[in-house]
Amino acid sequence: MVAQVFFLDRVPRNLNMKYFIIFTFLQMIPSTNISPHEILKNVFGYDDFRHNQQQIIGHILSGKDAVVLMPTGGGKSLCYQLPAMCLPGVTIVVSPLIALMKDQVDSLVASGVKAAFLNSTQGNYEQQNISLQLQRNELKLLYVAPERLLGSEAQFINFLKSINVSLFAIDEAHCISHWGHDFRPEYRVLGELKKQFPSLPVIALTATADDLTKNDIIDKLGLTDYKVFENSFNRPNIYYYVKPKKDYFDQLVNYLLDHKEDSGIIYCLSRVSTEKLTEELKTYGINAEAYHAGLEKNLRDERQDKFLKDDVRIMVATIAFGMGINKSNVRFVIHVDLPKNIESYYQETGRAGRDGLHSEALLYYSTGDVMKLKKFATVEGNTAQSKIMLQKLDKMATFCEIRTCRRKYLLNYFGEEATNDCNSCDVCLNKPETHDATVIAQKILSTVARINERFGMLYVVDVLWGSNSERIRAEHKQLSVFGIGKDMPKDQWKYYTKELLNAGYLLQSDDEFPVLKLTEKSRQVLYKQEKVFLSKPMEVKIAKEPQIFQQHSYDKELFNQLKQLRNMIAHEQNVPAYIIFSDSSMLDLATYLPATLNDLHKISGFGEFKIQQYGKVFLDLVLTYCREQNLPTQIHLKNSKRERKISVVKKERSTETTNISLQLYKQGKSMDEIAEERNLSIITIQNHLAYYISTGELKVEDFVSSQRREVINMMIGKLGTESLRNLKENLPPDYTYSEIKMTIASNEL
Repeated sequence: MVAQVFFLDRVPRNLNMKYFIIFTFLQMIPSTNISPHEILKNVFGYDDFRHNQQQIIGHILSGKDAVVLMPTGGGKSLCYQLPAMCLPGVTIVVSPLIALMKDQVDSLVASGVKAAFLNSTQGNYEQQNISLQLQRNELKLLYVAPERLLGSEAQFINFLKSINVSLFAIDEAHCISHWGHDFRPEYRVLGELKKQFPSLPVIALTATADDLTKNDIIDKLGLTDYKVFENSFNRPNIYYYVKPKKDYFDQLVNYLLDHKEDSGIIYCLSRVSTEKLTEELKTYGINAEAYHAGLEKNLRDERQDKFLKDDVRIMVATIAFGMGINKSNVRFVIHVDLPKNIESYYQETGRAGRDGLHSEALLYYSTGDVMKLKKFATVEGNTAQSKIMLQKLDKMATFCEIRTCRRKYLLNYFGEEATNDCNSCDVCLNKPETHDATVIAQKILSTVARINERFGMLYVVDVLWGSNSERIRAEHKQLSVFGIGKDMPKDQWKYYTKELLNAGYLLQSDDEFPVLKLTEKSRQVLYKQEKVFLSKPMEVKIAKEPQIFQQHSYDKELFNQLKQLRNMIAHEQNVPAYIIFSDSSMLDLATYLPATLNDLHKISGFGEFKIQQYGKVFLDLVLTYCREQNLPTQIHLKNSKRERKISVVKKERSTETTNISLQLYKQGKSMDEIAEERNLSIITIQNHLAYYISTGELKVEDFVSSQRREVINMMIGKLGTESLRNLKENLPPDYTYSEIKMTIASNEL
């Protein structure tokens, strides 16, 4: 498999010497004066680091350990790949799956980086060849499985001690924790790394870890001199939808037919379900294949390869599929069965939209799935772990049942603050209509009280509905509440009972068979006639034509032609299309219409090596299309680097009046409260506090999340700060003038 190793004869002859040094990386040491920024631009084709990548990379290059929590698609891999190119030896990357290793190596090789993997798919000759390259210090990254790293009586560890190793990277680090959603026993051996290589830095990376899992990772790896880097878990380009599972199949088919050109993943709970659903979808002409652990390995590999290359559009799979799949143009992830916890759901939905373009996560929910999964959540002989797993399942069910912003619930779960309205989940997009539901609430709460708070939701609904089921106790059939709910379908009583739970009028015990209990709020309704307003059941609507948030308009026909060209090249080179370029790179080409090879340096994803490899063929297509359509280049609209613009935020200075606003804010009052108390406009208070952000006395993080600042700064880089209104109109609609002002002020520190 020579494709896994980059050889010197692939360096383009016309590449200048500086970039030749970058691409060969032979004996690279920091004294080559190639900065991380130069590598970022000329190897990976990006102008700016994302999130806190730059701080993480600097920390690693200082020789210290790091734990990195970054959302899927947020750029975790760069946090160790770029340091690997700056350090003198090889970086050893521990990866759980062969597919993940191959995908990462293919991507690196396509960018001109010397990388390889060692795993069971290779013969002795290939493995010996890679060993020789390691001994000659010719590789910058080597991907291995944890069992290879510390198995075979430490044979491989001893080999690593004989070569120049600079860094260990532990990918999917949550696999080491019992509390993680994807625990793998083979990861436990990685605790030996710090014992065997105490002086080498270790970076552990994961997209999903709550505090319990994060602390367990640190403990299991034996990290001491470390820093934890946490990023926003928000994926603003993913839109979240939850729909009832009842009679879902026709809705699913219609959705897939509306998105027939898009690539997507459908997750099922069982192997049988994947096979059955795939066959049913094929009868509608939908290009789908099944994937699960029960298939022959060759068949799994073949189907995965076809999916990665866009020959199969839809993969219907169990959770056996997905980890490490770096396919950037997955436009939707659908769950037809409930995930077992928020971490799994977040990671699986995070496989959509890695290119940053509009993507959707659709989940079909049924309470029956919760009952099924409870059987699998119990860990025999471990009551503590069983309790935590059941609690995680309960929070997953709550996510499906809430009528408040789903994105906020997700982010809060991971300990992150969020606004009440994301404008990109089904709840926020389809605002529920509230109504006076006091009588409905009183009937439900009275029933819970009359049966002594000892039964679950389904029993309560059956009593309300006057069910003749034998399981209803005879004494309960004599109650005044028995049958008082026949005027409404059972599903609606369930819906309103869940609404009362979510609103705090009821509590549900966390026993194996949870029962409903009253709260202080419910007693106010029953005994003090307090009114209750609840949202009505509603129909969730999903737009047929997904919108792409792009500052400037793009040519859709050219975009499609560029993707076809990319796919043709990918097939010729036998790699997935996204390895050549992501959809976002193709979108940039179709938007800015570059006219010269030099213009390609301004296009996202076009590093020096890729320009030399593929630049001419893509540029020729753009130029031909522009001539035929008489379109001028728009490259002048694209800023390759951010420039500091003159701020239009009103400049304040420290005065008695600004100081009063500061002191009131420090007392815990909101900007609205300060404005009301001081009889000043909210704009004036914003300017007062923005001043103290610009001086460093207030933290911008208290006003604007890092994720939202990143989006705002990206738009500032394109439009400058001459017009706040222009910035506001080009940002997603939920971004406020206040957030824009505070972000601009923070840039003036």
